[in-house]
Amino acid sequence: MTLNQQILLTKEGVKQLKEEYEELLTLKRPVAVERLANARSEGDLTENSEYTAAKQDLGFIDGRITELKLILSEAKIIASHSRKKVDVGCKVTLHVNGKREHFTIVGEWEADPMQKKISHSSPLGKALIGKKPGDKVEVEAPAGRILYKILHIE
Repeated sequence: MTLNQQILLTKEGVKQLKEEYEELLTLKRPVAVERLANARSEGDLTENSEYTAAKQDLGFIDGRITELKLILSEAKIIASHSRKKVDVGCKVTLHVNGKREHFTIVGEWEADPMQKKISHSSPLGKALIGKKPGDKVEVEAPAGRILYKILHIE
């Protein structure tokens, strides 16, 4: 796997990815290896669905370990940001459709819309980067164009 673009992570994002890496390496991988060994000992591998499933699971875990190792080694950690303009790592309060919404701008590997963590490369993230409190941005969404006003940056 090669990464063509810079990987941006907040300190929290690095912590979460390191925790996932450690869990895969120290907990999940040993269980998957043992499961594969047990399935292998059951005899004929050509008709052993447990062996095939265990082998696939181990392959997925090993792939994710490799991916996380690469991400963590290549990532640029965003430790601080200006509170004067929107940037990766900041929390921004927006006014949209008559209510306040709070979002955190993060790198792509941390994005989680359910947690209101939006990627700097998403349509809203791109529109917000570099803007200041009081600025308005318009973003094309499936429901149509949405107007956001930046209220506060922290």
